[in-house]
Amino acid sequence: MLEAFLPTDVKTRVSLVHLSLLIRSSSYLFSVDLLDDSSQDNGVQTNQYSSIAPAASPVAQEDPFTTYFEEKVPIPENVNQIFSFRKLWAFTGPGFLMSIAYLDPGNIESDLQSGAVAGFKLLWVLLGSTIIGLLLQRLAARLGVVTGMHLAEVCNRQYPTVPRVILWLMIELAIIGSDMQEVIGCAIALNLLSVGRIPLWGGVLITITDTFVFLFLDKYGLRKLEAFFGFLITVMAVSFGYEYVLVNPNQGGVLKGMFVPYCAGCGSQQLEQAVGIVGAVIMPHNIYLHSALVKSREVDRKNKKDVKEANKYFFIESAIALFISFLINVFVVAVFAQAFYNKTNMDVNAECNATGSPHTDLFPLNNDTLQVDIYKGGIVLGCFFGPAALYIWAIGILAAGQSSTMTGTYSGQFVMEGFLNLRWSRFARVLLTRSIAITPTLLVAIFQDVRHLTGMNDFLNVLQSMQLPFALIPILTFTSLTSIMNDFANGLVWKISGGIVILMVCAINMYFVVVYVTSLNSVLYYVLAGFISVAYLCFILYLVWHCLIALGVSCLDFGILSCGVPICLLVPHKSRVDV
Repeated sequence: MLEAFLPTDVKTRVSLVHLSLLIRSSSYLFSVDLLDDSSQDNGVQTNQYSSIAPAASPVAQEDPFTTYFEEKVPIPENVNQIFSFRKLWAFTGPGFLMSIAYLDPGNIESDLQSGAVAGFKLLWVLLGSTIIGLLLQRLAARLGVVTGMHLAEVCNRQYPTVPRVILWLMIELAIIGSDMQEVIGCAIALNLLSVGRIPLWGGVLITITDTFVFLFLDKYGLRKLEAFFGFLITVMAVSFGYEYVLVNPNQGGVLKGMFVPYCAGCGSQQLEQAVGIVGAVIMPHNIYLHSALVKSREVDRKNKKDVKEANKYFFIESAIALFISFLINVFVVAVFAQAFYNKTNMDVNAECNATGSPHTDLFPLNNDTLQVDIYKGGIVLGCFFGPAALYIWAIGILAAGQSSTMTGTYSGQFVMEGFLNLRWSRFARVLLTRSIAITPTLLVAIFQDVRHLTGMNDFLNVLQSMQLPFALIPILTFTSLTSIMNDFANGLVWKISGGIVILMVCAINMYFVVVYVTSLNSVLYYVLAGFISVAYLCFILYLVWHCLIALGVSCLDFGILSCGVPICLLVPHKSRVDV
């Protein structure tokens, strides 16, 4: 064992470890994280992740730089109770910002389509997806609390250059796709609120400017910014809750759909909708976002008790936040399940004619089942329940779009800084992502109508579904490594259950992608999708290989090159030295 011969001098230890790796494969260079396993502070084993911030981290820079972490919220001390509401309040904030991704316009559209297509029968899928989302967010929060770095920063230090850049590009695609959905939602909401006076392209342009305005709110203090997000969530809860009370859905049907995992009489359409719910709820960039947001609290990472306490309160806060988001999603599903399940275009056309709605042309005179989206959903609510229902619906959509736009911008900032160590100003960051997201959306808004604008959501959901493994696999990998997480690494049960959950979620989303591609009915698209799939699956296998090594499958640790890219072995420090 090489460790037996290591001298105490740190520089000599570094040389010997590098020498052992050169002996193992003299033609390859390996990046090794040397962790001083013997260092203890307050009885807690520490390493470079749990004891110091990385030198290249934006937080550690001496230059003044405005970020979400410009101020940190202190945690009350000398509170000896098992549970303290004062401490829970101090930790409250990151989970609610994270939960906004569960309430973006893409989710709302998925909810209303679920209710219109399957009634109450898929509420249990929504519940299961939210619970799975909570477990995945728990991993993200623990990584940020224990290491003091968010997921993008850890990826930057653990993966070689080429995989790291590919990961960054994939997550940026997910953020841009989500951003486009949010812009679409805001533009539609403004169009509805103005009774069509604000055209869609005008709504898109307004969304560009107001995002910049809202982003400067964090200069007034972190807690005020979090309070503003809480206000937007309250607006959504009141708006969609009003619709729920107005429609008064069958409460027995709601409870049965929520807790009985069965879908009687469901076909392929309902199955695709169920898959779409999972894809809409679990967002890839949200894992990166949550791991960063928890850094805004003052937690002594050298003190095991403090870290354990932070993990507990962040989990409770996340559970409360996701419970509220789940209720809001249930409101939307139940409203459309009660009022519009099994309704035909003929039924809606007749009702809109009777109320004098100018939008009857949206619903052709046939007996096809009603197909709704965010825009049509508001129109249908107005036809059946009056103008107030339409305007309140639009207010809820506007709050959902605006809040998720802002959190998406934060996600982009953390991802870019973490993966690339680029310290762009907030203005430059927003300008870049806004331009990429706005350009195609604006073109569609100018040259097409609202039906084509909302139809983009299907493609954007597929795009984000494809990026999901690039968040879930790394988070399971790093939270399973004792060299990074110390005593807070995933246990055997979490490793197995986490692996199964991630495999299931990725499989469901891949099914969603396959269904979408096959529906295009184009040989050219099939060939293009085939080429992309090969490269996509190769990279997924690369990440899975790393993950399996981290989960303890040491026989896969060959210490060789894979696809021409040097592999940074993701195994604990002792295992590397023993080799």
